[in-house]
Amino acid sequence: MALPSDDTLLLLHNPRCSKSRAARALLEERGIAFEERRYLEEPLSRDELDDLGARLGRPASDWVRKGEDAYRAAALDAIATDSEILAAIAREPILMERPIAVRGVRAVVGRPPETVLELV
Repeated sequence: MALPSDDTLLLLHNPRCSKSRAARALLEERGIAFEERRYLEEPLSRDELDDLGARLGRPASDWVRKGEDAYRAAALDAIATDSEILAAIAREPILMERPIAVRGVRAVVGRPPETVLELV
């Protein structure tokens, strides 16, 4: 599956994450139409992660969860390359920061959750 290339708002969501739930609630409260992809159940492919990085305009080191056990297990560190980080996220999607909203050619990390409103 590819990330949307049209004006669809996509929320990459983890329902167990309070920030992700808060971002989802903000969109719902405002009546903003969006699609939801639970990326732990439907992980992003390596190509999608490359695309997401380009839309975020930030290095992968800015949107990887460094506190996860999977980060240490993947032997990642401060000098890990984007390629190494994205390969690790493809293997262990829990490493991807959440939530992330995608619309058109842009994406934002929803931290704080109100950041997702930048794409509306």
